[in-house]
Amino acid sequence: MTHATATVDLMRPPFPAEPGSGVYSNKLGMWVFLASDVMFFTALIGTYIILRFGVSQPWAHPNAVLNVPLTAFNTFLLICSSVSMVKAFAAISQGDQRGLKLWLLITILAGASFVSVQVVEYIKLVGHGFTPAGFREGSTLAEHAVSDPVKYGAATAGLYGSTFFTMTGFHGFHVTCGVISMTYLYFTKVLPGKYSRQDYRGIETIGLYWHFVDLVWIILFTIVYLI
Repeated sequence: MTHATATVDLMRPPFPAEPGSGVYSNKLGMWVFLASDVMFFTALIGTYIILRFGVSQPWAHPNAVLNVPLTAFNTFLLICSSVSMVKAFAAISQGDQRGLKLWLLITILAGASFVSVQVVEYIKLVGHGFTPAGFREGSTLAEHAVSDPVKYGAATAGLYGSTFFTMTGFHGFHVTCGVISMTYLYFTKVLPGKYSRQDYRGIETIGLYWHFVDLVWIILFTIVYLI
């Protein structure tokens, strides 16, 4: 009986929980923040769906305007970063400092690469004439829209541009915040060895945020780039 109790105690993180919640304050605060973010992105995605499928005019085909292969690669990067975050959490929960440093660094680099690729994507889109206001007059996309208004959604280009850059831009901002936060933890907590098997709350908390950002992007990629 004593052995079983000791085993259970080792499996339970030794973090002080908030009364009535069963979780520590950092984790509880992150869950509350993520709940508000769920409502935020639900509103953005819901608005996009209503506008896209509610208008009578044709919407541009995603592969006609967007670089789907490039974004598919970027999506793969973000999914890999979520896997490396899981590995980082597993490492520190077992007291593996070296594993934590390695996998968290990989997560940071993959997240920063995602943001960099998104910036490149924006530059190329704007260069071809796709802006938040629609297709820029005299641009390549504007010319294509005149020759094939159905495929390029000439009548709804303004709605398409504003919703696309709003949704992907806000998500990119969230990823950037996550990368900055992880970088701060890496240099102030991880490298000095301040996390241990007994206390790794910061890693678990930022991990929750990162997995949420990853999940939201998978939904955005499916709806905006594939459908």
